[in-house]
Amino acid sequence: MSDVYELTVTVDLRDGLSDHQLAELRWHLGLGPRPERLTVVTDFPCVVVDDDGVPRIENDPRPLLAGDGPARRTAGALCAALADRTGLPGGGWALTSRTEIHPDEAEEVGVLLRWLAEHAHDTHRRSDGTVGIGHYRAYEDPTPSALLVGDGRVGLVQDLLPGSR
Repeated sequence: MSDVYELTVTVDLRDGLSDHQLAELRWHLGLGPRPERLTVVTDFPCVVVDDDGVPRIENDPRPLLAGDGPARRTAGALCAALADRTGLPGGGWALTSRTEIHPDEAEEVGVLLRWLAEHAHDTHRRSDGTVGIGHYRAYEDPTPSALLVGDGRVGLVQDLLPGSR
């Protein structure tokens, strides 16, 4: 199993996101400072070893869809953008992110992807009820898989961590 995945999120979000939600989303995209209080993704577990050599879990918040510069493993450039759709049908926000993730980040990324799917324009909803919000692939795979969210499950997380949501 690969240790790096390309994650490309391309989704139009409905109008009505609060200023706080937009600020947190911008932070996750690497486009703004971290808000004082996180509400979309709140747990970022990280194992650290204390001075006595005892491992413990700490909360280490970090942007999950921020990408910038050349990709380390998947080729091409990493990037993120959030654009206002004012004047376009449905309004809202257009979001694009191309980043690399490790399976260790899958749970946290899954929480954010479920949130994005909940706020996606209806045009992203498929006939089976799933919401398509992008693509992903293991770095050595030539063909990406559709990034689908449905019934509280994210395809990417299911592939990386079977039995997870």
